[in-house]
Amino acid sequence: MTAQLALVGLVVADMTRSFDCYRRLGLDLPSGTDEPHFETTLPGGLRLAWDTVESVRSFHPDFRPGTAGPALAFDCGSPAGVDSTYRDLLEAGCTSALEPWDAFWKQRYASVHDPDGHSIELFAALPG
Repeated sequence: MTAQLALVGLVVADMTRSFDCYRRLGLDLPSGTDEPHFETTLPGGLRLAWDTVESVRSFHPDFRPGTAGPALAFDCGSPAGVDSTYRDLLEAGCTSALEPWDAFWKQRYASVHDPDGHSIELFAALPG
């Protein structure tokens, strides 16, 4: 059997802050949750999960959050969508990693870090 990607997991310091960012990207997430673990199934079957640092430390006591981790990429539908989503995520507490720009690979592209340092990549095809 070949392994298949089934779940992307994020370790976060604050579920509420993290969910606020990802709701602005269209994910259907609850508000005000204080659960140590939450997961949702995306269209197509991929699961996305969040765990608090404390939850992970309950079974891995030496766990230390790092700055590296998965990058989630979101198609914003249009170049203007990249710009507006980028601004919206900054308002939600994300920090800029790369301001929107027209990339040589024919996409409008930007990158932010969510409140826990995970990369969120924003893109859309450029016209023409």
